[in-house]
Amino acid sequence: MRVLSLSFALCMAFALPATAQDMPDGTPIDGHWGHGHAENHDWYKNLKQPGTGYSCCNGDSTHGDCRPTRAYKTSDGTWRALVDGHWQPVPPSVVLKMLAPDGNSHVCAGKSGMIYCFIGGEPKS
Repeated sequence: MRVLSLSFALCMAFALPATAQDMPDGTPIDGHWGHGHAENHDWYKNLKQPGTGYSCCNGDSTHGDCRPTRAYKTSDGTWRALVDGHWQPVPPSVVLKMLAPDGNSHVCAGKSGMIYCFIGGEPKS
């Protein structure tokens, strides 16, 4: 029972802060399609999918697949990210080995939720 309580506490520690951060315009950073894309399109358009070289960014300067999100690493070193408001495991094969210009996490995922590319952010204190 104690392990279950600890697991629940850890999940809540990650989930609760996820609703607290907002973009400068007040839009919550929850990984919803199109939110925050326009502000970052200039560098999103240069991202390439690992293994294929296809663009991560499927869209124009206003709307597209890439957007800022919240993410955390699990105890086994894999990432989980908010995609359209839901925590989702990030396939290791789509993780880009780079840091975003703003140091935050970003995800490129279609409307179906399929993740094309992911950039993990710097740990926050």
